[in-house]
Amino acid sequence: MLASSRSLTSNVSLARTSFHIIEADGVRVFYRQAGPVDAPVLLLLHGFPSSSHMFRELMPRLATHYRVVAPDLPGFGFTTVPTERNYQYSFDSLATTAEAFVEALGLKRYALYVFDYGAPVGFRLAVAHPERVTAIVSQNGNAYEEGLSDAWDPIRRYWAKPTTENRNAVRDALLTFEGTRWQYTHGVANPEAVAPESYTLDAALLERPGVKDIQLDLFLDYRSNLTLYPKFQAYFREAKPPLLAIWGKHDPFFIPPGAEAYRRDNPNAVVELLDTGHFALETHVEEIAVSIRQLLAHENKN
Repeated sequence: MLASSRSLTSNVSLARTSFHIIEADGVRVFYRQAGPVDAPVLLLLHGFPSSSHMFRELMPRLATHYRVVAPDLPGFGFTTVPTERNYQYSFDSLATTAEAFVEALGLKRYALYVFDYGAPVGFRLAVAHPERVTAIVSQNGNAYEEGLSDAWDPIRRYWAKPTTENRNAVRDALLTFEGTRWQYTHGVANPEAVAPESYTLDAALLERPGVKDIQLDLFLDYRSNLTLYPKFQAYFREAKPPLLAIWGKHDPFFIPPGAEAYRRDNPNAVVELLDTGHFALETHVEEIAVSIRQLLAHENKN
């Protein structure tokens, strides 16, 4: 069900991205797609507070050889959840919707690109269906407690005591325009290199009615991901998927030890640290695209 499309081509022959909506799990899931429909699939899962928009520059660079698919998770971007759906915003629910989306598109096997919130969503999919996952790219997508920085302290206080005061402290720190812009520019050598429409779009979408409360519910539920870290790590040990942990090393939330930890459980893990922050695609899309192509090319030979 094609909603609309526009060309992202340029004089470097970038591929075309199209925009779609499909119903899955009672949700109208908006997604971007590029590349041949019969090519190997790369499923891209975004993080907070972004959407599939964060992959706008990456997708055309991979679509010559891969079918790249990037949904907006419920509560983000342009995906809409009917009121009568009574959706419960938790990471289990996001993963259930993501799995329904995969099945609605008929994706039998795929590589995963996970970032931030996309990591616990994607790793739930991998644990449930390890036979489907051909490789994993974790770009600042955490699965180890040592990867959590001190910047999580206000959220940890919210987990311990979900009072109105602690909920509002998280709201004031992260759910503002300045808080969103800071997530994009912190740790970036030249903040002006970050396209302003990135954080401006995210901040604007956060201002829609009810969205900030959705995000605060997800912040509270993030502790469920830590409970599942041992299951995720067991999957890495048992399945040993080809894995690239490519990390903005100045990320204020997910620090480099979280990237290095993948090697402990998966001998097929490769770690690359980039001189940038949380949203590494904003400054290092070419480098990340090259590393992904190398990972997937090697996997497709096996």
